[in-house]
Amino acid sequence: MSAQGLEIIDTAAHTTYEWLNELSERLDWSSKRSALRLLRATLHQIREHLLVDEMAQFSAQLPLLIKGMFIEGWVPNRTPSRARSADAFVRAIESELGKTDDYRGPEDIKYVFLLLNAHISRGEIEDVRASLPRGVRALWPAP
Repeated sequence: MSAQGLEIIDTAAHTTYEWLNELSERLDWSSKRSALRLLRATLHQIREHLLVDEMAQFSAQLPLLIKGMFIEGWVPNRTPSRARSADAFVRAIESELGKTDDYRGPEDIKYVFLLLNAHISRGEIEDVRASLPRGVRALWPAP
């Protein structure tokens, strides 16, 4: 039983920390705050390339708090993004990420994709990857 009787909030926080701890381990970064910013920035760029129905299906498999980050700032009439290059995708993530000492480039973005592969159904990952530009799909290892 939750101390406040709000198990859904406790569970959401716990699951978010599990994902964040796993990502931090994969990245081998010293800052979990930076790992969270990378996760958020990468999710935002994925979101920008999806049609509304696909975005809803993908977000349904995200933990509650991570889903909130995924949706945060979304402007439906600007999606899907017309930017189609992998370089533009990476630059947008790096711009949102900001200065992060541990960041090594696109190889770190790959760790976010591997985290998603580990927690989202294979079919949904394949659907999302198919919605992305070819260059971005090349960054995202197949599930």
